Amino acid sequence: MNARSTSYLGVAALIAATALGADNVQAQKPGSADIGGVVSGPKGPEAGVWVIAETTDLATKFAKVVVTDDKGRFLIPELPKAKYSVWVRGYGLVDSRKTAASPGATLNLKAVPAPSEKAAAEYYPGMYWYSLLKIPEKSEFPGTGEKGNGIKETMKQQHYWVDSVKNSCQSCHALGSKGMRTVPELFAKSDNSFQAWARRTQAGQAMTNMALTLGNMGSERALKQFADWTDRVAAGELPFARPERPQGVERNVVISMWDFSAPQYYLHDGISSDRDNPRVNANGPIYGAPEESTNLIPVLDPVKHVATHIRHPVPDVRTPSSLSLPMQPSPYWGDKPIWDGHSIIHNAMMDGQGRVWFTARIRPAPNPDFCKKGSDHPSAKVVPLDASPRQISVYDPKTGKWAHVDTCFATHHLYFAKDANNTLWTSAGQPWSGVVGWVNTKMFLETGDSAKSQGWTPIILDTNGNGKRDEFVGPNDPVDPAKDKRVMAAFYGVMPSPVDDSIWGQAMDVGFSRVDQPGYLVRLVPGPNPSATSLSEIYLPPDGGFGSRGLDLDLNDVAWTTLASGHVASFDRRKCKGPLNGPTAATGKHCPEGWTLYRMPGPQFKGLDESGSANHAYYIWVDRYNTLGLGANVPIASTNGAESLLAVVDGKMVDLRVPYPLGFFTKLVDGRIDNPDTGWKGRGLWTMSGTRTVFHNEGGTQNRPQVYKLQVRPDPLAR
Repeated sequence: MNARSTSYLGVAALIAATALGADNVQAQKPGSADIGGVVSGPKGPEAGVWVIAETTDLATKFAKVVVTDDKGRFLIPELPKAKYSVWVRGYGLVDSRKTAASPGATLNLKAVPAPSEKAAAEYYPGMYWYSLLKIPEKSEFPGTGEKGNGIKETMKQQHYWVDSVKNSCQSCHALGSKGMRTVPELFAKSDNSFQAWARRTQAGQAMTNMALTLGNMGSERALKQFADWTDRVAAGELPFARPERPQGVERNVVISMWDFSAPQYYLHDGISSDRDNPRVNANGPIYGAPEESTNLIPVLDPVKHVATHIRHPVPDVRTPSSLSLPMQPSPYWGDKPIWDGHSIIHNAMMDGQGRVWFTARIRPAPNPDFCKKGSDHPSAKVVPLDASPRQISVYDPKTGKWAHVDTCFATHHLYFAKDANNTLWTSAGQPWSGVVGWVNTKMFLETGDSAKSQGWTPIILDTNGNGKRDEFVGPNDPVDPAKDKRVMAAFYGVMPSPVDDSIWGQAMDVGFSRVDQPGYLVRLVPGPNPSATSLSEIYLPPDGGFGSRGLDLDLNDVAWTTLASGHVASFDRRKCKGPLNGPTAATGKHCPEGWTLYRMPGPQFKGLDESGSANHAYYIWVDRYNTLGLGANVPIASTNGAESLLAVVDGKMVDLRVPYPLGFFTKLVDGRIDNPDTGWKGRGLWTMSGTRTVFHNEGGTQNRPQVYKLQVRPDPLAR
């Protein structure tokens, strides 16, 4: 189907023409815990539309979503006992009337065709709206600055700009959401749209990050581009492409969701189980990571449908608070600062014993002396570190006790290696530290000694090709045939290999890092004394691919990442033909044959290469153990521009849209097996709201962060 030329009103008619009439379709009889029935429109059964059941009768608000089959039939399985509101949502429709029902009911629901393309487009994923944003022409790069075209001189290529839009703007705020594509009245009172956008990027406690991004792009030009976009939307311009309804296995998805936390807070991500053993914490609580918003870690009991929280301690009273972040009044919250966190918890991981490890701030940034120059710490002798903006905390649910690892290096994401020390490898986020850090968690839990339990190393390339680490030249120095070379990069994504002792990382491109250095995949081999013996390899995607973000490995050690060019990408080092060390190793371009790029579905920005897409993902996770139901070793990208999770199954895309509430935006996922003996019902993928502005989404300031569980059943009517 040509998404640009066929409307969903036409698709509904096409489906109806080839399906049985609504009066002849028999609903599958639901069980006592199910709600089933048929969805029909004016021309017959409606295939590939969502049926939503929601209740507020439980301890926290709960909803479940399924998709109709090719005859318009649906079955919402395993509903807790409560009274539900049930309605239909779908492309080419507007929401149907809500029907009251309880488990065991059979419903005949009437879909409501959208009266106009404008009404239909209100239900499109955000990227269909933000793809209307005009990207400056290739000929305008490199930028000529404030006295020229307004694009900053450091924006040397067009893809730097695209990477900035996606990895600095869209990655925190869902650009195409209703709250972003429309300008709030408070800002619209400005003299013009440029001023309105200047003002809206100063609202709330995230204004510093927004200012840095705008400054990196060229503030005046960036604001003009955004103002032009929302002016055209306000004048009635609609998306030039239309999404397709779920097809095939996409119709087998079952989505459960629970409210937790509070409307003024946001989450970065959360955790349900151990990465390497998804049976850990079976049926147990789900933990959130609330980043700058609060010290209250939200916790969901998905069995009892109860949302609570635990408080992250602040061991050093001098630790800064989000309350001190500069801000201007918000149209949603007024002049009240809504974030009050000290711990800036960014990422959560669970170990094999069910302990939860967080990257978290436990003190002010200046490091203790053992991290600095003059220390006898083995890592400090190689690269002394003066400051760390975030460290590590660990919570033991069995005892309710906390411990803190005072790391010299910055922390961002974290993952456990499969070794005797249960080594926790971390990323730094930004490249500025130029190091990769780790914690021997076995030693730390036994001794509580932060200094002895940690280490870090720079990223050194074997450019002289002798297979060992030697004296090295600096990041800005030319390659020396007698020495190795340091790369001033650090990991954003991080993942220990499942097949050997290497550690894979991913460095951010210029749009996020604001450093004129490409986003590499990095393979680091620690060696016997990692601070002094580790060697790394760097790899760049082929032409047409850029802006790597997120990283995971499948069980064959194939690395998966997402690209700001609009691709899911894999890199298989086993396919490399040439030498992986020596002088060419510093280019990162010595193994193009190792890469495979998969175009993300969706429209492309006008004027850009159609081999890419405006679609965007924050991160990627490989479902090694088939916790979702699409198979083992399936990579799943958190495509928050598409408001979906995007899986690559046998080279083909499976796009699992979460349609309610509008504005689904998630960052990381994980999987858990609660009961291996009950098939699809005993397993699932867990994720949660990840946008900083939940109030931009459907529900406004009453909308709370949510936990989502996705399951794939054998067919759309299985229970």
